[in-house]
Amino acid sequence: MLKEWVKAEKPENEEINLSLKEARTKLNGMQMAIKEKKLPVLVIFDGWGGAGKGSILGKVIKNLDPRFYKTETLSKPAEDELRRPFLYRYFVRIPEAGKFSFFDGSWMDEVTKARLQGNTDSRTYERQLTSIKRFERTLSDNGYLVVKFFFNISRQEQKKRLKELTESKSTAWRVSRWDIWQNKHYKECVDVYDDYLESTNQFIAPWYFIDSKNRKWAELQVTELLVKNIETALLNEGRRSVLLQNVFPLKKMPYLADISLDKKTDDAEYEKELSALQATLSDLHNRIYKKKIPVIIAYEGWDAAGKGGNIKRLTAALDPRGFEVVPVASPEPHEKNRHYLWRFWNRLPKDGHITIFDRTWYGRVMVERLEGFCSENDWMRAYNEINEFEKELHDWGAVIVKFWVQIDKDTQLARFNDRQNTPEKQWKITDEDWRNREKWDQYEVAVNDMIQKTSTEFAPWHILESNDKHHARIKALKTVIKAIEKKLEG
Repeated sequence: MLKEWVKAEKPENEEINLSLKEARTKLNGMQMAIKEKKLPVLVIFDGWGGAGKGSILGKVIKNLDPRFYKTETLSKPAEDELRRPFLYRYFVRIPEAGKFSFFDGSWMDEVTKARLQGNTDSRTYERQLTSIKRFERTLSDNGYLVVKFFFNISRQEQKKRLKELTESKSTAWRVSRWDIWQNKHYKECVDVYDDYLESTNQFIAPWYFIDSKNRKWAELQVTELLVKNIETALLNEGRRSVLLQNVFPLKKMPYLADISLDKKTDDAEYEKELSALQATLSDLHNRIYKKKIPVIIAYEGWDAAGKGGNIKRLTAALDPRGFEVVPVASPEPHEKNRHYLWRFWNRLPKDGHITIFDRTWYGRVMVERLEGFCSENDWMRAYNEINEFEKELHDWGAVIVKFWVQIDKDTQLARFNDRQNTPEKQWKITDEDWRNREKWDQYEVAVNDMIQKTSTEFAPWHILESNDKHHARIKALKTVIKAIEKKLEG
């Protein structure tokens, strides 16, 4: 792409000045429409060191209301970010609905720099490219406008600018060792950049090449392209996204109606077995900390199925400094204003730590599906998006254990009545629980769909038969232990 790029013809300076004034006015006027239509806009500034990305970014945002944009300078990952999945530091910075986020640098910098410096192998590089394309696509599918600019200058022009910057004490700090290396290895960089740009040039998020030799001309190109992209996005408001075929191997799972719930654990053996399993898990917790292996345990299940008691028996075996339990309720307003997976990316563990989710991202295909909190296209698309999310976690090196806690309707009713009639338990029962019970059959259809479509080989579902809570607790401990041991052996 870079090698074949043909520059647009630069207008005369007077024409640039007139066009730029008009484009700035249009962009400024679009802010209210973006806010009203709740359009999130993510703008990527990438390109050569010394190409003027920072100065052009400063000129573009100068025309915008600062209440409706954020700028992110994404250079070297921080220590905490290095302990998270590859896309973590980018996903947590996506804009709210109705606002801009401007990224000075992006995932392109991280991936291409690692490749040029020999810090990544070809397999990791290809996997990262796949992750990036999925990331940009899922943002677009969920209503985001992603605009990507590559600021291009010749080797000679870059060398000239870097020299000018380093000769002044007030601007020398803007030139990094990487910028100098980049210029010395310009042709090598072109090859790597070209491969990256071609691989990630998608119709939902294409690359725009900016001729950066003249700064005012570069600003005009950026501003006009932003205006055109926003106009198109506003016209496409509410469009249906394409549903993609699942590409991940699925594990065959039973339907809920076919699961036997008569399994029991002998009361006399329960405490003894529980204690032994908790001791084993405690030892494994120390080992995964040393090996820096993250563990993610996800709980879904019927109301009153025993999730809380199950989680309590797991956490009793863990060092409190190395785990967190995340109870998931309805999203807060700032969470609703972003991609539905955003709040879960924000709660992922550091490597070597354990996060237990009490309710999860699967709310998208259950409660949001049945209560009409999202469109049919949204929840149907979510199966694939969730599989991709969990694949990211798997590729990061995480152990993923997903539990569906299963009981029958009679057991649920008995537990509801017990809660209702026991003062110290009444906080556990709500009107919503009773309303959800009336939709049991609808939920069962949705749960069966969820389990069948998202039980992948790398993140399978495990059914906890919980009519007998002791049995479910023992099975959960054994399942987590087995998954961690398998990872340690691998």
